[in-house]
Amino acid sequence: MSSFKALGLSAAMQANLDQLGYQQPTPVQAEAVPLALAGKDVIAMAQTGSGKTAAFGIPIIEAIDPRCFRVQSLVLCPTRELADQVAKALRELARAKDNVKVLTLCGGVPIGPQIGSLSHGAHIVVGTPGRVDDHLRKGTLSLDGLKVLVLDEADRMLDMGFEEVVTSIVSQSPGGRQTLLFSATWPPAIRKLSEQFQSKPEDVRVESKAATITIEESFYEIQPDQRAAAVAALLSRFQPVSSLVFCTTKRDCDELSDELGRLGFSALSLHGDLDQRERDSALVRFANQSCTVLVATDVAARGLDIKGLPLVINAEPARDPEVHTHRVGRTGRAGEQGHAVTLCTPRQGHKITRLEAERGEPVLWGDTEALLAEALRPVTPAMKTLCLAGGRKDKVRPGDVMGALTGEAGIPGAAVGKIDLFDFQCFVAVESRWASQALARLEKGKVKGRKFRVRYA
Repeated sequence: MSSFKALGLSAAMQANLDQLGYQQPTPVQAEAVPLALAGKDVIAMAQTGSGKTAAFGIPIIEAIDPRCFRVQSLVLCPTRELADQVAKALRELARAKDNVKVLTLCGGVPIGPQIGSLSHGAHIVVGTPGRVDDHLRKGTLSLDGLKVLVLDEADRMLDMGFEEVVTSIVSQSPGGRQTLLFSATWPPAIRKLSEQFQSKPEDVRVESKAATITIEESFYEIQPDQRAAAVAALLSRFQPVSSLVFCTTKRDCDELSDELGRLGFSALSLHGDLDQRERDSALVRFANQSCTVLVATDVAARGLDIKGLPLVINAEPARDPEVHTHRVGRTGRAGEQGHAVTLCTPRQGHKITRLEAERGEPVLWGDTEALLAEALRPVTPAMKTLCLAGGRKDKVRPGDVMGALTGEAGIPGAAVGKIDLFDFQCFVAVESRWASQALARLEKGKVKGRKFRVRYA
């Protein structure tokens, strides 16, 4: 389909999509939206970055009755990052209707404020299985009025061991609901999940072939003690403004990011042991280009919305060819040239052999000696991030922070980057040369008539 008009959407939704800059539906949106609008159960196979959030988000918003103040849609996501990303997208889509309330329920934060928010009612809940289940058991969340259930990144939820809790949640929802299941892969466990939860689902499959065309991929054999040096050499060679480095364990992430830091690189780690504020800070700083390298586990990196990622490094091979494809598919998006490099020790060679067997062709090996001889040239981040100890719950808005910086402080608007607002804190990216002036201004001045503590993130 060439336009959203052909999908049978309301005039208000079409106007909102125009405002949001949606030009034409992606393949998964063109196929899934009409089926979902018709009330059918859908199982959609689509990769990250294919537009799947709008594929289920548009039908959800179209089906909401704002006058009925109860939970009408529930979206289950495997991680807090993905839940936050989905909730943000749904709030944008919900501008097509008045007074639609979207609530996020995730672990890692106190449950008390969530109970308070639920008591005021919500139309759409986006959450992780564990925390949604907590609320159901406490009786603070009711699914009696649920019309649509979405399982987003269902394969990852199963990988993370959520099958039992997801089954428990679904058993507490009405039998006549509509169920939309989105997954990047189609293993037997997903088929079983579909049979269990869905009624005559329509099958939507979108092949993601375009991404591989713009990715240049290479492999290097290294010794275990050369890993950090090889990653640093690759970062020096490619000079990426943003790069994602994959490790297998949380400990590997911390050790590698620390070693890169010692070598002068701006690196942060992302894994499941970080608390919510640490995760928020790492993701914000990476997304707004205050940090150039994010070292992450597969689980932590799943569902991250990272645009313009020129380099992906596998500090060690992925556990199987499918995960390898997901990793390297994060670069080279939207027609941009991307590079993916995999480091492999002799003992890990069997994983590359398996990848070659899956592809039916040999991989391209690089010259390790030449790589390790590369002179180290860390990339300096273009931005610095300031963290303000005030957020949504303090009635702070992005415009208030922008006004405080560009008003009396005299900082040009173009020097202020992304502003990320959370419940109790706000992150603002500022060009490095203006950062100290911005910090001093916020320390001495006021935002919305109030003084807030401020620091570098």
